[in-house]
Amino acid sequence: MVKTKNEVIRIIPLGGVGEIGKAMYVVEIDDELFIVDAGLMFPEGEMLGIDIVIPDMSYIEENKERVKGIFLTHGHEDAIGSIAYLLQKVQAPVYGSKLTIALAKEHLKKMPAPSNIKFFEVSNKSRMNFKTTYVTFFHTTHSIPDSLGIVFHTSEGAIVHTGEFKFDQSAKGKYRPDIAKMAAIGEEGVFILMSDSSEAERPGHTTSESVIENSLSKTFHGAEGRILVALYASNFIRIQQVFDKAYENGKKVAVVGKSLESYFEVGMKLGYLTIQDDIVIPAKEIDSYDDDEVVIIVTGNQGEPLEALEKIVRKHHREIRIRETDTVLITFTPSPGMEVSMFQTMNDLAKAGATVLTASKNVHVTGHGSQEDLKMMLNLMRPKYFIPIQGEYRMLIAHSKLAQETGLQKSQVFIADKGDIVEYKNNKMRMSGRVQAGNILIDGIGVGDVGNIVLRDRKLLSQDGIFTVVVTLNRKQKRIAAGPEIVSRGFVYVRESEELLEEAAKLVRNIVEKYVNKDTFEWTNIKQEIRDTLSSYLFQQTKRRPMIIPIIMEY
Repeated sequence: MVKTKNEVIRIIPLGGVGEIGKAMYVVEIDDELFIVDAGLMFPEGEMLGIDIVIPDMSYIEENKERVKGIFLTHGHEDAIGSIAYLLQKVQAPVYGSKLTIALAKEHLKKMPAPSNIKFFEVSNKSRMNFKTTYVTFFHTTHSIPDSLGIVFHTSEGAIVHTGEFKFDQSAKGKYRPDIAKMAAIGEEGVFILMSDSSEAERPGHTTSESVIENSLSKTFHGAEGRILVALYASNFIRIQQVFDKAYENGKKVAVVGKSLESYFEVGMKLGYLTIQDDIVIPAKEIDSYDDDEVVIIVTGNQGEPLEALEKIVRKHHREIRIRETDTVLITFTPSPGMEVSMFQTMNDLAKAGATVLTASKNVHVTGHGSQEDLKMMLNLMRPKYFIPIQGEYRMLIAHSKLAQETGLQKSQVFIADKGDIVEYKNNKMRMSGRVQAGNILIDGIGVGDVGNIVLRDRKLLSQDGIFTVVVTLNRKQKRIAAGPEIVSRGFVYVRESEELLEEAAKLVRNIVEKYVNKDTFEWTNIKQEIRDTLSSYLFQQTKRRPMIIPIIMEY
């Protein structure tokens, strides 16, 4: 504990609650503000054309002078994917493990960010001192090495952010959890525990990675043709397992996907991946080997594997085509809202003749703790207050019930939504208001310029198409010089709908002639009446509502 009495402590989730991914949490201790994680989320099915989603950082930008540090728990995209966007808004030192910092720097290469940012590599032995607190760390087990829990020490006790974790008794090396230190933190006294809820609905313990190794061994030994492994680019433990099994079975491995190649190079350079000599081959040399000698690891440009599989099965991928003898290992869980696309892709792979193995065949093990793991963390920490994080709302609820099973009262548990302020002041913990929070949508290089209205228009276009009407006026002679010309895309097949289009053109002509005969008129009035009239007529005739765009020109 720190000696100075801390007067006000606030926890504000800006992302990562009520959703999977996009982790970002603000910890305020008196006048100092700390940020834990800066993640992204892959778009849901309704987010047409969106590349990634990041947290709304308005509150941080408004209080940028108070920000003392950015702490990263691990190197997955859901924890570091928005770091470049954050550093454009606030300049603060970044703290993380060796691998996490290296991967964060890779993200900064993709877009402009300040060049004078200070990065500090930390470990479970590090201690960072600030005016109102000091910060320590402990190792956790996750699907990427060098994952950390973060501890803010206050006069009331420790504020513990677990990061994403599980307990795996077979974990070794840089994946081994520091259970002794967790217990010591609990003995000293935990004031607030913020703990990963991603698998709070799953009973029992999370399956050990050793089970996956055995399953991969059988698959690699029995496959007759090529093996394609689809995974997230930052799933280091799965990448290592694939290389180990490929080596055992005398196979070569091709790494395909920009983000995967980048992460692979970082892992190799820093020694987090142990790869045998001459096992890696370039994608362009895949066809130089017999099919049963080749393993291909694939992911998309953003590190999300479903994109890569969709391109492959649709024959849009530059380097890979599915063959009938291929075995495809899907070692990931799709983002929320993408399940339909996932199953469609699996069906298409099966139609192409590939053997598809998924999580149900013991190919995938989660990197998050199940119910018994979460109870173990609660019992190690024994917090005074508990805030479930990292999960959809039903997962937060399930985790809160687990906390109560371990002895916490309902009044000690706070389920926060994005932007909620959980505040400790005058010896009382309570919800004390909200700050601005939500989603910022990234489409290409545009940041936040695609909002709900644009998404609504994209959805409308995808459902009922577009109906464009072009009219040219001679204003002096008060007559239509050309048109109405109608262009339809994605609405009706023009050659079979001539009557419909002729009637629509007649309606438009009547509206325009009514207005041009007046001494003065507003373009907006003509366009609005065209939209309203056509919308009513087209829906009456087709039960569809295309996007109607009137274009009026004059000379």
